[in-house]
Amino acid sequence: MSQQGTEQQVDGEFIVDTEGCEERERAHRERGTARPITVVGNPVLHRECEDVTEFGDDLGRLVDDMFASQRAAEGVGLAANQIGVGLKVFVYDCMDDEGVRHVGVVCNPVLDELPAESRVLDDSNEGCLSVPGAYAELARPDVAVVRGQDTEGKPIAVRGTGYFARCLQHETDHLYGRLYIDRLSKRDRKDVLRQMAEGTPRYETVPNG
Repeated sequence: MSQQGTEQQVDGEFIVDTEGCEERERAHRERGTARPITVVGNPVLHRECEDVTEFGDDLGRLVDDMFASQRAAEGVGLAANQIGVGLKVFVYDCMDDEGVRHVGVVCNPVLDELPAESRVLDDSNEGCLSVPGAYAELARPDVAVVRGQDTEGKPIAVRGTGYFARCLQHETDHLYGRLYIDRLSKRDRKDVLRQMAEGTPRYETVPNG
């Protein structure tokens, strides 16, 4: 799994995912092949994924395909089950609220439970590649810390604020079988599904059933 080990540097507790973003993302994407995106209703999206236990070439190829798929769908984050693979790994290529780009990979992510005094709820719009063409306001903490492993199995921690914090929470949710619409009220969920039904995905999706 060449080039994986030098990809993320560590600065104290957290990885540095803001350096060499263009080169790292391009390398993954050019090695990978874009796959169709699974959509709400596909069983793989609605159950907890399995832990990553093998940190080798197969995982490297999956990560490459995930970056290629994410770019093809114009997303900022992608979980493995969104391309039909039930493993706990997600990739991201996301700007924070300060316009700083973050690119990285997290395997077996777990979100820290942060004290209430260190976060504020942000009720911005949220969307999902697996719910194409639909958006809804959803309150999430404006800061997030996710811990997991890199593609070599080494422990890592990622901290995000603002939009990037939302991304980290959203992708971690995916790997535990939860979509953002599962956090909405019944009325808002119904509206999101209506938006999806009335639109046409701008990228290839996997038909359900």
